[in-house]
Amino acid sequence: MQIIYKNKLLERVLIGANALAAAVVVASFVLLFGFDEPLLHAWFLYTVQVILLSVFVAEKIIRMFNVTSKSEFLRANWFEFPLLLLLGIIVIGAGRWYAPTKPESAEVRHFAVGLYLVVQVIAKLCRTSIDMAASGRNPTRALIASFLVLIFSGAGLLMLPAASAEGKESLSFIDALFTATSGTCVTGLIVKDTGQDFSMMGQMVILVLIQLGGLGIVVFGAVFALLLGQAFSLRESVAMQDLLSTRTVSRIGNMIAFIFVTTILIESVGALSLLSMWTGEVQNKWFCSIFHAISAFCNAGFSLFSDSFINYDQCWQVFLVVCPLIVLGGLGFSVLYDLANIIADRIKRFFKRRFYKQCRLSMEAPKRMRLQTKIVLSVSAFLIVLGALAISLFESYASGPGSQIENTIPNALFQSITARTAGFNTVDIAALSPSSKFVLILLMFVGGSPGSTAGGIKTVTLAVIIMTTIAALRKRREVELFRRSVRVVVVGRAVTVTLLFVAVLFSGTLALSITENSKCFTMSDIMFEAASALGTVGLTTGITPLLTTAGKLIIIAMMLIGRLGPLTLLAALTFNLKPVRYSYPQEAVIVG
Repeated sequence: MQIIYKNKLLERVLIGANALAAAVVVASFVLLFGFDEPLLHAWFLYTVQVILLSVFVAEKIIRMFNVTSKSEFLRANWFEFPLLLLLGIIVIGAGRWYAPTKPESAEVRHFAVGLYLVVQVIAKLCRTSIDMAASGRNPTRALIASFLVLIFSGAGLLMLPAASAEGKESLSFIDALFTATSGTCVTGLIVKDTGQDFSMMGQMVILVLIQLGGLGIVVFGAVFALLLGQAFSLRESVAMQDLLSTRTVSRIGNMIAFIFVTTILIESVGALSLLSMWTGEVQNKWFCSIFHAISAFCNAGFSLFSDSFINYDQCWQVFLVVCPLIVLGGLGFSVLYDLANIIADRIKRFFKRRFYKQCRLSMEAPKRMRLQTKIVLSVSAFLIVLGALAISLFESYASGPGSQIENTIPNALFQSITARTAGFNTVDIAALSPSSKFVLILLMFVGGSPGSTAGGIKTVTLAVIIMTTIAALRKRREVELFRRSVRVVVVGRAVTVTLLFVAVLFSGTLALSITENSKCFTMSDIMFEAASALGTVGLTTGITPLLTTAGKLIIIAMMLIGRLGPLTLLAALTFNLKPVRYSYPQEAVIVG
């Protein structure tokens, strides 16, 4: 919702004051909870938070008198009044109706004020992310900026002493930056043990980075805006359409609501299903279930166990819960949205035919599956089956007797699924045969599907490249998929993405071979690490913690490129370039 203000200068001053106040809020929480003991007196920091609360309230009052339409302002900020009312009830009631002792009442008041400030900061950050995307300058740059802000913020939080486990040293900047990038880019490569080297606070920071990075902070901003009843302007809807790759502006609200509901539902069901899996050694089974459910659905591959799921390779939940979570997260929300619409349409038609016989002749034609959905489902199923068969075959014959995947189809199937997106493992990757590692590199290079949390060139890109080759061999003028023609611009984009990924993969591998020359790593392990980072997978042969500082920086860059996509980065750099309006004369050349 676009709100117009009378005094533009006053509005700019309020925006600056808001940004400063939000920064001070974050700093106060860091000083309070980021260290073993608060760096400043707790009473002083709590006083600062009360002053900041007054600043936020005063800012809303000033803006209400500065707007041209008070009704629009009240509709956009309707949640402020019940929030303030709830805060007042909690503050006044503490010590009277509940929390009778003075320490208890003070703790309740501090918690209520802190919660209000957190909601305010989140609301402002989400609104800012949408405004940046809708600025009209370049939505992809806003996306890149949001990722960079999230990464550096996460790195700063992970460097705090309270983020490290008891008895462990605080993370260095490069290790914190590596972990934050891996979490935000949902990769899963680690230089520190997530379960052993991080405290509950550190693990919570990583979990938030995974969730925000997997779905995108701009999407969360849109979800937050919709939950608060704020409608999008046309410019904001167009920006969200570009970021979500939806076909029509009218579907933006439905798509965002679907993303939010589907994410919560799938992750909740996954967490409940994993609850009975953990052994008695796991202390907090609820947090462990939630962590792994979110990590699996977001295709992050982070685990609270040092050996991932190797010790749980006999549990049915690994194959019947974790695998479906990974697959659903890798399909993409546009595909899930299309499937949900088709299923809902079939159910509606069934009930109409069964109970409303008079509507049989007036029913519309059943909804058909989109081409995108057909390609994603068919290529994903093909890669999963082919990868599992290849790994099982190579481990049976290339590794010789005693292989860890010998005659174990479930483990081969799990690695085929996780290699394209997630990064969990039920076997020791370093002990696999070179042939199996090469298959995993190919799967990591392909990755998941467009619009998902996975990396790689994507399944649709692979299908277009293959069908382009087949069309050339059959001497067909158009690329065809499921009796549909693919536009030339899509073919060009698929070729560009593939070539850019190949260029980045080989450049990163070459750079790592130079920086890690003294480590005596094999070229196979180096290329495996580079492919895992670029595909945002997270599988490793064990060399990640041993990388030099330069090597870690290269992996950080590759993880960011793999998550955003080289085409996105290229589009951000060439956004202002205008297409030429002329062409040169044609001349035949010989290829092949």
